[in-house]
Amino acid sequence: QVQLVESGGGLVQAGGSLRLSCATSGRAFNTYAMGWFRQTPGKERDFVAAISWSTGSTFYADSVKARFTISKDNAKNTVYLQMNALKPEDTAVYYCGLREDMVSSIMRPTGFQYWGQGTQVTVSS
Repeated sequence: QVQLVESGGGLVQAGGSLRLSCATSGRAFNTYAMGWFRQTPGKERDFVAAISWSTGSTFYADSVKARFTISKDNAKNTVYLQMNALKPEDTAVYYCGLREDMVSSIMRPTGFQYWGQGTQVTVSS
C-alpha cells in the first residue's frame, strides 16, 4: 500500500510563504492524481489543489488561485505546494492525498484512497 508523509508546515505571519512537501512510498495500483486538501475543526476537508501525475495538469480552488502552486517531482515521488501571500484564513491542517481512479470530482476528498497524517499551517494576523 501507499504511504504519504507531509512536511513543511509551521507558523508564519500574514503575507509569508511556506512550501509543503508530500513524500510517497509503497506502491499504488495507479497514481491518477495527487492533491492537497485542508481541514479545520468541525468542518469538511476542503479542496486546495491537485495535479495529474501523468500530464502535470493542475487544478486550484478559487480561494488559493494565484497564490498557491502545486508541483511534482516524478523521480522523487513527491508533490509540493508552494504557498505565497498567506492569509489567516489559510490556517488549517493540510493533507496530501492520492487517488487511483477518477470516479468522482477531484474537488471532493471522496475518491482519494490514501492520505498523509497532515501538517499544521498557522498564519497569524
